[in-house]
Amino acid sequence: MSKTLNLIKTNASNPKVWIVAGITVAGIIVVAETRRRRKKAMIIKREDFGAFMERFELIPFPQPPPPAAELPLSGLTFAIKDIFDVKGHATGFGNPDWQRTHEVADKTAVVVTALLKNGAKCVGKTVMDELAFGITGENKHYGTPTNPNMPSNVPGGSSSGSAVAVAAELVDFALGTDTIGCVRVPASFCGILGFRPSHGAVSTIGVLPNSQSLDAIGWFARDPSILHRVGNVLLQLKAVEPRRGRHLVFADDLFQLSKVPKQKTVHVISKAVEKLSGYQLPKHVNFCQFIASNVPSLKGFCQHSTNLQNGIFALQALSSAMVSLQRYEFKTNHEEWLKDVKPRLGPEVSRCVLAAINNTYEKVKSLYKVRTEMRAAMQSLLKDDGVLVIPTIADPPLKLKKGSSTEFHDRACALLSVASMSGCCQVSVPLGEHDGCPISVSFVTYHGADKFLLDTVLDMYASLQEQVSMASNSAPLPDLNGNMDASELLKEKGNAAFKGKQWNKAVNYYTEAIKLNGTNATYYNNRAAAYLELGCFQQAEEDCNKAISLDKKNVKAYLRRGTARDSLLCYKEALEDFKYALVLEPQNKVANLAEKRLRKLVS
Repeated sequence: MSKTLNLIKTNASNPKVWIVAGITVAGIIVVAETRRRRKKAMIIKREDFGAFMERFELIPFPQPPPPAAELPLSGLTFAIKDIFDVKGHATGFGNPDWQRTHEVADKTAVVVTALLKNGAKCVGKTVMDELAFGITGENKHYGTPTNPNMPSNVPGGSSSGSAVAVAAELVDFALGTDTIGCVRVPASFCGILGFRPSHGAVSTIGVLPNSQSLDAIGWFARDPSILHRVGNVLLQLKAVEPRRGRHLVFADDLFQLSKVPKQKTVHVISKAVEKLSGYQLPKHVNFCQFIASNVPSLKGFCQHSTNLQNGIFALQALSSAMVSLQRYEFKTNHEEWLKDVKPRLGPEVSRCVLAAINNTYEKVKSLYKVRTEMRAAMQSLLKDDGVLVIPTIADPPLKLKKGSSTEFHDRACALLSVASMSGCCQVSVPLGEHDGCPISVSFVTYHGADKFLLDTVLDMYASLQEQVSMASNSAPLPDLNGNMDASELLKEKGNAAFKGKQWNKAVNYYTEAIKLNGTNATYYNNRAAAYLELGCFQQAEEDCNKAISLDKKNVKAYLRRGTARDSLLCYKEALEDFKYALVLEPQNKVANLAEKRLRKLVS
């Protein structure tokens, strides 16, 4: 710098030198200012994790004077996805060309007004995937919101900013929309609660459509009580409803898609409900076989794929129907605008939009028929008290800017299609972490059972998190997925031998299954049944003892131990077993008859 000053002094009378010096100084100032602004922008982005498109405040309606009760959402703040209309603001739909070509809204969305009327304050609009297409949460125009739990990975979408705002504790809750997983996926990836209500349960007036037969207004929260309070307002639910019993239905085949060990999902949930009252013994179903038998219109959408594991072709067909329905309705809604404006779109969104616009749809009636049949099938499966348990999504969050593979998309949509195509309500619930990634499961109930599902989450949440904490603080359980698959195969071989009355062979198969996985009550229970057929009553009793120690609500284990003890002439102990079986399953005919007979013998 001193040399430059000396040069200026030496040539002070030369005007060119002063011009060069002025340009140099100006350049330095511009560079410094640019760096300052960039640094400031980075600080702002770090503060809100890039979640917000626009910051503003919508003040809640005034609290009514006493003796009126406090408004249910008083004191809470929320954000909304850039898909909801706010009077005086242009709704951007995640794309600058959409915002540029549309007028400001003259009314605020019904759902936003409802929240304001009930005491909550809105603090801004959040970033979303363009045109609500996509489940990664990336946006090339406004940037991708930073996943607070995994900054190098996608937050999930399309309601990415809303999920991030809640996960980063910037707001108490946030609104999103869910078409094919746009609330459930970001809730899972960001480790928070995400609720998709029954289709049509919450008003979509003032909300831009992607696919109206699939679109649902959803919301995020960290706290189950806030999730519940928001639900009561938006769903206009009665404050009190008689408590109902519940039974969980585990879709065992769908958990085979998940890369998370079952010990961190199914095991945690099973342990959590053991301590709760009003929960019946869990059931286990092959969900794909069920829908294959009960949704006949799916046959028109079946196609072979190597991307999904064997046995879930029915679910792949359901996913295919869901994607086709979304694209068909999106084309109907927005084709004219797309052709007139020719908007700039990110590569992933562009591919989806082109596929929607260029496709011809020959099975439109079948799409709606699948939807109707799927809703009826779910009602048949779950009745009035059932809660289906499934993984929210199969894979962990993708790395940023890597793009989603066909396999990732197919595996995700297979699970997400269940609620989207049935219109059922679903909630994604966080269950800690696995390999540094958030884990979640989803509870699904039949269409219209939103309060029942919200009450279930509120009832179970503390017990679930207690089990998660215990699992994370204890020595890590071995990942038995590989052994579990092999042990399940051995169990099935044992079942086949049992049906063929090859009792010794069945015992051998079950024994091999137990060697691979000694924590499965069913294997001991099944071997006990084979021992009973062989007349090995002491061995049967020992196996039942083990099964009961692993699963204290295993009715079959009590029945078989009672039978073994009865055969060993231990009538009092056998009577206690059959009595306990009746406590667990009051309508069990075998237990009822045995209890009456043994009571006479004992007396």
